[in-house]
Amino acid sequence: MKNKYVLQFLHRGMLFGGFGPIIAGIVYLCISLSVEGFSLTGGEILIAILSTYLLAFLQAGASVFNQIEQWPLAKSLFFHFFTVYVAYIGCYLLNSWIPFEPLVLLIFTLVFALTYAIIWLSVFLATRATSKCFNAKLK
Repeated sequence: MKNKYVLQFLHRGMLFGGFGPIIAGIVYLCISLSVEGFSLTGGEILIAILSTYLLAFLQAGASVFNQIEQWPLAKSLFFHFFTVYVAYIGCYLLNSWIPFEPLVLLIFTLVFALTYAIIWLSVFLATRATSKCFNAKLK
């Protein structure tokens, strides 16, 4: 049973991981078009490609935590949040998109947690409303 979820995690990660570097490329293209003299070294490009691939891989794979029926909602939510948070903060720090300073990390964490909560609550409420609608039609 556990192998099923590991395989789903890996499958989802591999399926969507490639979108990370594509998005990073688009962001860097936009920056280069708007900031005169912007350039990246080969090492920075490699780090951006690998870290954004890993970010997208982990974010897509982490969606499996919400489908483990044996887990309580709080446990699924914690593992999903923790995986995605570590992926984002790691990627942002590795690419120097934010500095490694306590206040910046605190602000990042608060904004991330608030954004995560808003998105999760929105999805939860939309799913609940859809379920009620379907259940009403079935009766």
